[in-house]
Amino acid sequence: MKINEIGTTNRILLIFAIPLVFYILKVLHFIFAPLMFAFFISLLFIPMLRKMHKKGTPKIVALLVIILIISGGIYGAVKLISITGKQVVEGKEALYAKLDDKVGNLIAPYAESFGITTAEGNSAIKSILMSDQVSEQLFGSFGSTFIFFQQTLVMLLMTLFFLVLILAGTFNFKLLMQELLIMRRTQTIKTYMAIEGSIVKFLKVKFLMSFLTGLGFGLISWSFGLSFPLFWGVFAFAINFVQMIGSIIATVLAALFAFIELEAPGTILLVALLFTAVQVLFGSILEPVLMGKSFSINVITVLVMLMFWGYLWGVPGMILSIPITVLIKTLLEQFSGGRKLARLMS
Repeated sequence: MKINEIGTTNRILLIFAIPLVFYILKVLHFIFAPLMFAFFISLLFIPMLRKMHKKGTPKIVALLVIILIISGGIYGAVKLISITGKQVVEGKEALYAKLDDKVGNLIAPYAESFGITTAEGNSAIKSILMSDQVSEQLFGSFGSTFIFFQQTLVMLLMTLFFLVLILAGTFNFKLLMQELLIMRRTQTIKTYMAIEGSIVKFLKVKFLMSFLTGLGFGLISWSFGLSFPLFWGVFAFAINFVQMIGSIIATVLAALFAFIELEAPGTILLVALLFTAVQVLFGSILEPVLMGKSFSINVITVLVMLMFWGYLWGVPGMILSIPITVLIKTLLEQFSGGRKLARLMS
């Protein structure tokens, strides 16, 4: 067989192989999604593990230290969520009264135009929720909500399992890259270090910007007397990891909550503008500056990756979409044939 024929055959095989790979990624999302989460998290701790190893710390001791740090972080997150949930539960009656008043004045009069019948004597919210149309939608979604939380718990446990395996050295990504990409050992190490540096920088900047966004939301909520300022801070921090969409959801929901709690239209508008300003400052100005030119990814690439990985893996895919994009872009930049494509992503 001639060289040209071999090249054509390889291209044809590649065309068929790529859809097959993505199909496998979708079918086995419950394995690959937590594996990718574990890989990105491990990159934050591998440099620490490497330093302890250089100082002569036994591998098992260094691994236990990392596990203790991760366990402490998980415990702190659970404790924070518990405190936030307790505040929401304790203030739910006052919030319900305010929400009922707003619904009664603004929504209930227009409910019948949507085919929702309201009963006399009940509160506005109860009257709407007890209608056949709304109650059918609410109770019909309980099963899917339970499944979502079940899948989230399973993904968390699998992520922790894969994380321990990666940190223990059971999964050798350097060797995996060397075999899949047919690279020399020196080139593999260089590429891996470039990926590690890029991802670690991205995750640190993203964490810092999300933290500052959450802090901003919490302070604004507290300053204007909104209920549950801790909740809004934690919520804005967590959902900000979903690029673009997360910031929109956090801002819209916080502004709607301000509309329910506050009376003065001018104050409501001011609070909504402040929430938007926080997102613009940290997400649209400071984050791109701190990321640097090497992390510049155009809006079209971000949207395509969000839709693509969201389709493959759902919400976890949307969270992972940008780190995966950074990984792909960094990988492409290491090869002369991929640099043009990497520039198109910028």
